[in-house]
Amino acid sequence: MGSVRPRGPGRFILSYASPNGRRFRPTIRAASKTEAERVLRQREGDVAGGRPLFASADRVKFQELTALVVRDYELNQKKSVGKTKKNVERLQEVFGGWLAVNVTATAVGTYIDKRLKAGFSNGSINRELSTLRRAFRLAVKAKLLSADHVPAIDLLREAPPRAGFFEPDQFEAVLRYLRPEIVPVAKFANETGWRLREIITLEWRQVDLIEGSVRLDPGTTKNREGRVVYLSPGLLAVLRAQETATRHVERKKGLIIPWVFHRRGRRILRFLASWQTACRKAGVPGMLFHDLRRTAVRNMVRAGVPERVAMMVSGHKTRSVFERYNIVSEGDLREAARRVGNLHARNGQDHESHQPNVLLTRGPSKSPLHGAIGP
Repeated sequence: MGSVRPRGPGRFILSYASPNGRRFRPTIRAASKTEAERVLRQREGDVAGGRPLFASADRVKFQELTALVVRDYELNQKKSVGKTKKNVERLQEVFGGWLAVNVTATAVGTYIDKRLKAGFSNGSINRELSTLRRAFRLAVKAKLLSADHVPAIDLLREAPPRAGFFEPDQFEAVLRYLRPEIVPVAKFANETGWRLREIITLEWRQVDLIEGSVRLDPGTTKNREGRVVYLSPGLLAVLRAQETATRHVERKKGLIIPWVFHRRGRRILRFLASWQTACRKAGVPGMLFHDLRRTAVRNMVRAGVPERVAMMVSGHKTRSVFERYNIVSEGDLREAARRVGNLHARNGQDHESHQPNVLLTRGPSKSPLHGAIGP
């Protein structure tokens, strides 16, 4: 039988042996002796179940797990590697220097409490927990840990997806207050539903003004897939005007401008402050540029574009995410009520038109059953 011995606040020494007599004395972190005894039983089950391969799990450090997940993202060239590194930094603020086996479900719960008290949202915490869960799964795949060493990591309930979108008059009002170089960017997003990063990195080599198409190269999008869209006459006119303005700046400054959207030849990196100012002056404070993506999806569906085609234009890979962007407005609901009312009105008229004509009089009546009834 194994034993548990305290070794300072929140630390315990476990002692247990394998069937062949080899003794293990790892030090673990646990909230209580009861939690430490639970870990002890798990370790004893590992060695009793004939899993000597993971006898060295007690020496695997948490940093080794996070290194695995960062390397996985880098090797697969995932665009979210930067966010993953930030998640790892936040996890290491608490678990840095820990042994991986000491990151128990109780320790994860304590981590969640600290993050909540620090004012982080459930969504931000969930991204960090997802990174932690991925790190453990990769450790199991690399045979550093067994599946029994992976703690239960439950994600928090997140707020419903944002439901912002622009009505046509609201969008036109925002355009009036936007800086001139941002107006074509907004128009492009409002029609195609492309992500901001996809738009501001667009280069002229990807645009065909004769055919009226724009393409994104594979590997440059969030889902790593390329796509081609054809522009409406209005948006094509916007890009042709942008091309004319670009050539003017090139001649004036003696340089080559590869980007479609730019500030006097310099690449556009951000415009958050000017966007917020324009929305406030237009009477729609708090609206995000990303709301144009939702607006474009809804407008395409309203225009009768098949959902599969709309997904190809906007770059949505799964229908579940696409449905979150296909937002129904109050105007849509009122229109639905109007159509239902019109249907009921037509049905009522049809019902009346099929009723027999009954003439009600005060005079003598004749009945086919009783014959004529006179005075």
